[in-house]
Amino acid sequence: MSYKSGMAALNLEFTDTVPRTEYSAEFHWPLIKKVTGIDTAKEENRKEASREFIKKWDYAFMWHTVIGSSELKKRGRVTKMGHAAYQEGGTDFDTEVSCPFKDVEDVLNFDPYEEYGEVDINEIIREIEGDYEVQKTTYKDTVSMGGVYITLFSGFIEIFGWNMFLLAAGTDIDRFDKVIESYYRWIKQYYIAYAKSNVPVFMCHDDICWTSGSVMSPDWYRKAIFPRLKKLLEPLLEAGKKIIFTSDGNYTEFFDDIVDCGAHMLVMEPSCDMKLFADKYGKTHGFVGNADTRILLSGTKQDIYNEVKRCMHIGKKYPGFIIAVGNHIPSNTPVDNVLYYNEAYLELRKR
Repeated sequence: MSYKSGMAALNLEFTDTVPRTEYSAEFHWPLIKKVTGIDTAKEENRKEASREFIKKWDYAFMWHTVIGSSELKKRGRVTKMGHAAYQEGGTDFDTEVSCPFKDVEDVLNFDPYEEYGEVDINEIIREIEGDYEVQKTTYKDTVSMGGVYITLFSGFIEIFGWNMFLLAAGTDIDRFDKVIESYYRWIKQYYIAYAKSNVPVFMCHDDICWTSGSVMSPDWYRKAIFPRLKKLLEPLLEAGKKIIFTSDGNYTEFFDDIVDCGAHMLVMEPSCDMKLFADKYGKTHGFVGNADTRILLSGTKQDIYNEVKRCMHIGKKYPGFIIAVGNHIPSNTPVDNVLYYNEAYLELRKR
């Protein structure tokens, strides 16, 4: 059902049950062993086990982007911000922190298009179409996609780091706008490539907010970010692509702006007001989320059931709703809690 239900949600068509997707659960190895029976302690079994888990849990789509920080790193300067332990065993823990920009003036003089350069559009198309074929082969029963992780805001974070980014924007917002414009012209190349490709579903990722809300003045977003985002999405819309937008944090105040930019479906963390979005846009747009991962981490069974019920009460009446735990089901989440979350989903998913 997963592929059909995912496409149905994107096309605002009702299915008998609410579809679901998850993030990171497919790398929660004790959980996967419990669900599939495959010994995930053996590294060589993990790819097969992960695919089998996704099939059993009937993912409506696999969240996926291709163009990310590696595209910046191989072309020019980026900031290294380190990384907290997230994956099992802390394998992703990184203490390396460095910034190649010596001061705010260095940031304000930076020209991203000159630094990262013109790309070969046809080469990028071959790359993203090749990735899409791998995705379809790997996850045969779910909706596959491509996408850009470093759209605008997330690109600035990768390049400058939070400190230099916010200092530069706050020091001279007009000069920093020239930096934004140059980066927009550079990243647009990848959006054009996706528009010309055979990839039908596009994930537009941009972490525009913190958990508490907007980082900068909302007026700044509406002047500097959303007009450019709208222009980035135009060729994709003209090509008939389905566009899913994702941001971390609470971007409730920007729902109208994201819809106006052209996104067909919005992915939300628990901090977003999903009910507000559903009430206003549920009949015209899809939305994904937003069960609270903290409840799965430390809540009781009743807490978990109530959280699934809350999401279903909001979304079940709308054809474009896909339930998911946001943000992620990390490896430290108790297996029994995740299994009970799944039981609650199976019990409550029928429309």
